[in-house]
Formats: sequence, structure tokens, C-alpha cells
Amino acid sequence: MLDKLTIKNVALIETAEIDFGAGLNVLSGETGSGKSVILDSINFVLGAKADKSMIRHGETECSVCAVFRCGEAVQALLSDMGLDADEEVIVFRKYKSDGRGDIKVNGNPVNAAMLRKITAHLVDVHGQSEHFYLLSEANQLKVIDGAAGAPLSALKDKLSELLQTRRALNEKKKALGGDEAERGRRLDILKYQIDEIERADLKEGEEEALSAKKNFFANAEKIARSLAEAAEYIRGDNAAVDCLNGARRAFSDAASFGKDYAALAERLESAALEAEDIGETLASLADTVYYDEAEAEETENRLDLIKSLKKKYGKSVADVLRFAEKIGEEYDLLLHCDEEFAKLTKETAQCDAAIHKLCLAITDARKSAADGFCRRVTEELKTLNIKNAQFCAEFSPYTEEDTKHISGDGADHMQFLFSANKGEPLKPLSKVISGGEMSRLMLAIKTRISDTNEIDTYIFDEIDAGISGATAKTVAEKFADISKTKQIIAVSHLAQIAAMADENFLISKAETADGKTLTNIVKLDGEGKNAELIRLLGGTGSSGAARALANELIRECDAYRGR
Repeated sequence: MLDKLTIKNVALIETAEIDFGAGLNVLSGETGSGKSVILDSINFVLGAKADKSMIRHGETECSVCAVFRCGEAVQALLSDMGLDADEEVIVFRKYKSDGRGDIKVNGNPVNAAMLRKITAHLVDVHGQSEHFYLLSEANQLKVIDGAAGAPLSALKDKLSELLQTRRALNEKKKALGGDEAERGRRLDILKYQIDEIERADLKEGEEEALSAKKNFFANAEKIARSLAEAAEYIRGDNAAVDCLNGARRAFSDAASFGKDYAALAERLESAALEAEDIGETLASLADTVYYDEAEAEETENRLDLIKSLKKKYGKSVADVLRFAEKIGEEYDLLLHCDEEFAKLTKETAQCDAAIHKLCLAITDARKSAADGFCRRVTEELKTLNIKNAQFCAEFSPYTEEDTKHISGDGADHMQFLFSANKGEPLKPLSKVISGGEMSRLMLAIKTRISDTNEIDTYIFDEIDAGISGATAKTVAEKFADISKTKQIIAVSHLAQIAAMADENFLISKAETADGKTLTNIVKLDGEGKNAELIRLLGGTGSSGAARALANELIRECDAYRGR
């Protein structure tokens, strides 16, 4: 249950600390006093999306801290998430105007998704928007699944296992090319690819050699000219070779006058010989340089082919060759896989049949739970002054073919049908139900769900909209019944519900000395509760009739609660 809520700088609330009781807590006040701010603060600390508009004007951040008492299931969840687990759970959330935030559970940082996972086991918030939630068929099915409980969950776990098995079988069949037609198409594609690569007769290192050859043809004229000019500088008249030979001859007489001179003479002779060799090589290469247009074109075409194959099958020739090897193995597999494919097809058919059978079992479990749940909700509706209420769950039929495309929730399509008036046919909720009837239907559903789930705190935001009189009294009694085992925090404008409360809180607005408007939250004592009931009844403090009616309401509620 929610023990304490501390709010700072949220909307018109500067600071507020609310200590909730274990039973029925009712928040009341004039329209626009700030009741919705308190619920927004609760939703915020439970993990709802934050918005900088909730920060009080003139401030840079807001925060909400909630202190819960929880049972073993929540403590186990906290332990599984690596968080400190205790009977007391402290949730703190801060939001800044720059969009940054801070969330902690028992002092441990968590993200919003983790927070929502935890608080989903702590609080059930019913706002007016939940009317629309129940109009969705998918959400209606969730309500029935909640009523069906653990036995249905076990069946859905088995279904998930079977669906995983079927996915694995389909993946294996897909690896074998699918059915016969798909396999034939795949074989044709593979054969084309294999033939295309084999015709190319690619070789490792070929592309680099072709690129070098292409570069040579592109620069053949420049290369030939360079070789010829260099040969002329080496071998021409009075060029390098002649000069080196002249130097060698001139120095030969000095070679006998010492070791250093002899060594220098040898170097001159070596240089002259090397120059002659270089000159001959340059001349020889110059004679071999030629531009073969046909070979150049062939080189260009070959490179284009390799480029085309790389674009289709890999980034390099090595990649293309590896791809060819891979699809070759696949081709051989598909060409000789009829027996394996037939085996997988048989196993898939058996799995499909098992899934269909399990879906039927899930449907039976849901129908059984729905019958009892809808009967109990109908009884609740009659106590809520819808005397001729009819409420049921209608399931659409399905075939084994339909179960080939389902999720882990099964094959069911279900919708709630409702009729409030005698002689009127049952119709989907969205087509027949009024606002007041929807409020009572939601309360009836919450009453019955509260018996089966582990959540300790229910929050109701003006669920009494559209009701009054005797129905309001009945709704108040229903709140009292639920609050025997669950904590209820309710925003209400009805005196009957406020009179039934164990704890009353008055929400009001006041103007400060500096001209600011603030929201105040006050826990009412007996006299304060009496004064608030008089206001809700439309009277004033001096109205004897209103005071007498308020006192009578309190006596009746105390008698109902045994207080």
C-alpha cells in the first residue's frame, strides 16, 4: 500500500506531504483546486511520461517521493532486478526543465521501464481514460486472462514453446528452399549465380595484375619516352658511359700509388660497367614498350566483369569465390533434400495440430473463466442499480488454418457484450454503454479483479462521474467492501463516498502574500469532514438541514463499516 506521498514544485503545489491510510482515502475539493495534480504526481512517480509543464512556475525541477509497503512477490521482483529488497519500497523521481531526470528505487538508480515494471505490482490506477481502455477487444481479453489466472498462464507458456518449435521447423524448411515451387525457384537462381561465377574463372590476385596492366596501357607512351630519353643520357655521345670511361682511364695511372687510389679506381670501373648495363637495359625496355589496343580492351572488359561480380557477390575476388563455394553447397543440398523436406513438413503438420489443440484448450479455459467472471460482474452491476444488466463475453470461432498465424496469446478474438435494459439485445460496449453505466461497469470489474490479483492499492479518479442518489450510495458501499482488503485512494465529488471514507483530504487553492497561487492538501478531522460533506451537499455551515443530512450520512456509513 501507499503510505506516504511527498510532492515538491509540481504545478501549483510548492510542497506537500500526504500520509494515506490503509482503507478508503477520499480526496475532494472544488473543481480546479488541484486534485488532478495529486493524481498526476502519483502517475509520475509510478513511471508515467514526464513533461516540463508539470514543473511549478519559477522553478527548475520538480520531484515526487512515494513510500510503499509491499509483500513477498514485489520483494522477489526487486531482488531479481538486483535492487535492495525490503517490506518498505521508496520510489523517488525528479524531473528538470532541461528534460533530464533521476529515478531511484530504495536508493538504487533505475530507468523508467524498470520503474513501471515494479509499480505495476504496487498500484492499479483507474482514471476516466480507462473507460476507453476497456473498449478495446485486446484489453478485454487481458481482463479475462487475469480472471483465468495461473492455469491459463501455464497453457500460454506451453503455447509459446510450441510456437518456438514451429518457428525453428519453418527456419529449417526455409533453409531447404521452402515448398517445392519455392525450392525450384531457388535452385534456378543458385544455378544462374554458380554458372555466372564459374564462367568468369576468377583467380586470386588477378584483379591486382589486371589493374597494373591497365595502368601500363594508359601510360605506355610516357613510359617509352622516358626509357628512350634516359638511355640517351646514359649511352649517347659524351654521355654518362663515355664520361665514366674517360674518368676511369685518366685515373688508372694513379692506382699504383696507394691502396686508397687503387680502391677508387675499382669503383670508377664498377660505375662505368653498371652505367653500360643500365643503358642497355633502358634501350632494351624501350624497344619492348608498345600499345596493344586489343589487349588493352580485353583488360578493361575483364576488370569490368570482375567489378560486376563484386557488386553482386562480394567486396573482393576472394569474397566472390567464397560466395560461390557457399551457394554451391546450398545448391547440392536443395537438389537432394526431398526426403529431409518431407520429414520437416510432417513434423510441422504435427506441430500445427498440437498448437490448434492447445489453442482450443486455452479457449475453453478462457470461456470457463469468462462465464464465472461475467456472472459475478453482472451480480455486481445489479447491486449498482443496473437491475436488468446483462454482461457476457463472446468468442469468435476459428480453424486450424487460423492458428498458423498467431502470437503467444492464442487464437481468440473476444469482445464483451452488454445490455442495461430489459428486452434490449446484447451489443458491444462501444455501441450501447453510457458514461454512468461505464463507471459502474468498471467498478464492478475492479471489485471482482481485486479478489484475484496481488495489487494492494487502487486509485480511482472520479469513477463516480454520471451517478447520483441511491446509485452513489451503492458505489460508496462498494468502495467500502473493496477497502476491507485493499487500499483505495479516490478522487470524488459525491458526499456519499466522502462520508464512507476512513481518511478524508481536502484539496484547495489559496493566494499567498506575494500574489502566488498554491494548492493546499489538508487531512480532515471529524469536524472538517462534516464541513466538507455540507459543502458537497450544496449547503453552508449555517444550514441546519445540510448539517443534519451530513451527520445522517456519516451515521449510516459508520453503521455500514461497523465503526
